[in-house]
Formats: sequence, C-alpha cells, structure tokens
Amino acid sequence: FLTATALFAAFLRGEFKNVDAYIAYLGLDLRVSDSGNKSGRRRLSKKGDPEVRRLGFNASMAACRSATWKPYYEKKIGEGKARTEALTILSRKLAGVAFSLMKKREEYDPTKRLGVAPQT
Repeated sequence: FLTATALFAAFLRGEFKNVDAYIAYLGLDLRVSDSGNKSGRRRLSKKGDPEVRRLGFNASMAACRSATWKPYYEKKIGEGKARTEALTILSRKLAGVAFSLMKKREEYDPTKRLGVAPQT
C-alpha cells in the first residue's frame, strides 16, 4: 500500500511523456560514463526521491518471491546479473507497470502484462 501510494504521488507531481521520463524522475535511470572508445560503468542516476526508490526495491524483493514475477527475476539472474542488480531491474519493471496502469487508468491483470497465470 505504501509503495503504491508513493508511486502514485510521484506520478501526480509531473506530466510525463512516457515511461522513461517517469523512471528518470524516480532516479532509476542509468547514468552512462562513456568516452570515445571507453565503455564505463553504468550506475543509477539517483536523482529522484530516495524513499520512493527504497520502497520500490523493497517491493521488488517481495515480488521476486511471487509466482508472477519470479520467472522474470530468475531470468535476470540466469543472464549473469547480481542479485541486487536483478532486484533493481525488477524495481524498474514494477515502476513501469505502475506508470502504465496509472496512465491508462486500468486495474492490474498479470495475464495481460506477462502472459502468466493470475497469481500474485
């Protein structure tokens, strides 16, 4: 409930063109450190509200144990991502789904979004 409220409050703070703008507002976008042929580390920009990022990360820790989101999380782990990195990616995904639901004023339906059984 607290995470949903925080994401909704962030949604109401601005007029976002697309999901990428919303993700950037939350500070979950990547900051790239490239120069010429050098490919540097990618890090979160962390420009948004740290409390919303914390709540999103906690939500992703709970979601990675649910039947709906566990395959997505395990896929990221299988790709060689670290646990924290996979949870951050899941947090971005959850924020994107929340943005889409708020923008379209729809209710959450896991079969529509992920094509899986309606378990949470």
